[in-house]
Amino acid sequence: MGNKRVFLIVLDSVGVGEMPDAALYGDEGSNTIKAAASSGLLDMPNMKKLGFFNIEGINDMYADNPKDFTAMVGRMAEASKGKDTTTGHWEIAGIISEKPMPTFPNGFPDSFIKEFEKRTGRRCVCNKPYSGTDVIRDYGKEHEETGCLIVYTSADSVFQIAAHENIVPVDELYRYCEIARELLTGDLAVGRVIARPFEGEWPYKRTSRRHDFSLVPPKNTMLDELKDRGFDVLSVGKIIDIFAQKGITEFVRTKDNAEGIERTIENLKKDFNGISFTNLVDFDMVYGHRNDAPGYAKALSYFDSKLPEMLALLRDDDILMITADHGCDPVTPSTDHSREYVPLVIYGKNVPGGVNFGTRSTFADVAATVLKQFGIENAGPGAAII
Repeated sequence: MGNKRVFLIVLDSVGVGEMPDAALYGDEGSNTIKAAASSGLLDMPNMKKLGFFNIEGINDMYADNPKDFTAMVGRMAEASKGKDTTTGHWEIAGIISEKPMPTFPNGFPDSFIKEFEKRTGRRCVCNKPYSGTDVIRDYGKEHEETGCLIVYTSADSVFQIAAHENIVPVDELYRYCEIARELLTGDLAVGRVIARPFEGEWPYKRTSRRHDFSLVPPKNTMLDELKDRGFDVLSVGKIIDIFAQKGITEFVRTKDNAEGIERTIENLKKDFNGISFTNLVDFDMVYGHRNDAPGYAKALSYFDSKLPEMLALLRDDDILMITADHGCDPVTPSTDHSREYVPLVIYGKNVPGGVNFGTRSTFADVAATVLKQFGIENAGPGAAII
């Protein structure tokens, strides 16, 4: 038997409509893909051929959806509590989070900030929810003058540290993040501590040297199951960080979607036996959080334009799975993630096309499906789709 390869691509935040409990999260009416399309700039003919727009929640966007689409398609509900990156990816990999990770709408407690200041030797400013671009505009000059750290959060379970690369070298900023990660435990155990370096003159520009320091998953994921049995687990983008480096055999970090797609294409040209797992973060980070529907639509159209190149490199036994981890509707007043269903497109030369499997009850069905491809019994939640 030859090598088996699965290519799993997460289009970060590309939700396909509000979940029934969206109101609990303040996300009524959210539909990220429709919001992007409202710009008039969405052009995804290749995803349409696969059946993407036949998925419930977005199947009324176009009158000419193909009846003879080529992939298996459907949507998945998030069984976990929450709507953040870590929770979504962990569930894709087989872990359902019964309680949401802690958020800090009023900032982090003084006791933690004091201990963090003591350990780093630097004062902190801000300590409240803030947009990442606004926070460096509003606090950057004070940071440059005093050397203080700009610490902030969002609606997500995150502790973020912004610093100018000329004031705090990137390696030092990463060390401060490691200190924060060590301190943020128990009730303070946020999903991610994020380094947010910036450069230049006011109003400053964030650099691509962002780095996430995630909580370690509480149990084995599909990635551990594959790695422990000798399969390759190739990480592209921030997958390595989301899973705290667990269950990965090879990784490459990327600066943007274009590089993430190119690295995935490189993996498509490689001989390996296992999974290539890609996160394309720009949809969320660059467009969703900045309420930029035209930019979001253009980014989706660019991904679609690269799809034929990826499909042409698939071997007979390969499987391509395209999904998302939550929503981030760019036309609602909120700049935060939205509680939405996510799409799932499964394509391969040996995968039956033209099948709409409707709505699945958990993202963990992805993990179950992947493990089944490699002959591994799924001990976690979720059920295999093929």
